[in-house]
Amino acid sequence: MSKATTRFVVAASLLAALAVPSWAQSTPWQIDPAHSVAQFSVRHMMISNIKGEFSKLAGVVNLDEKDPTRSTVEVSIDTTTINTRVPKRDADLRGANFLDVEKYPTMTFRSKRIVAVDPGRYKLTGDLTIHGVTREVTFDVEGPTPAIKDPHGNVRVGASATAKISRKDFGLTWNAPLESGGVVVGDDVTITVDVELVKKAAPAPGKSGN
Repeated sequence: MSKATTRFVVAASLLAALAVPSWAQSTPWQIDPAHSVAQFSVRHMMISNIKGEFSKLAGVVNLDEKDPTRSTVEVSIDTTTINTRVPKRDADLRGANFLDVEKYPTMTFRSKRIVAVDPGRYKLTGDLTIHGVTREVTFDVEGPTPAIKDPHGNVRVGASATAKISRKDFGLTWNAPLESGGVVVGDDVTITVDVELVKKAAPAPGKSGN
């Protein structure tokens, strides 16, 4: 092989390596819905915080274990599963004045970039869609934790993400004034998502002929 040909092959190999997207080195981890939850907190009547949760969520984290900033995150939350421990209030929150779950049964998040802050701490920015409205939101993330292996051979890690949003930015504008001043429902909502991610154990090789 001539020197010119060798240089061409080397250059072509480098270009091919650069063309490989970062997610090609990542591994898909599934959100374990049985051990994950999305919680929220909002001010009530200017004096207390009401907390609730969405108990059903799903999604995938394409985790680059060597460089988490190259990971991608997609999460879907079932808005019909909202629970504040008060059935009447939950019915109101599912209704047209708030989440309107018949029309918007899910809220979603898709990451756009991840920036490292400190070891084990990141800024996760992406598109959050609630009530049919999409806004860019940044979550403060702690994790992922060191990996552990469960009794079934699956590998698991955990992470927690928190952000504060304005519900009005997502078209959730209903409110009522108080005689003493102020309003019934606060504007700012704090969202915390705690997830347990699982990487399934590789299936046992099948028998030949099956």
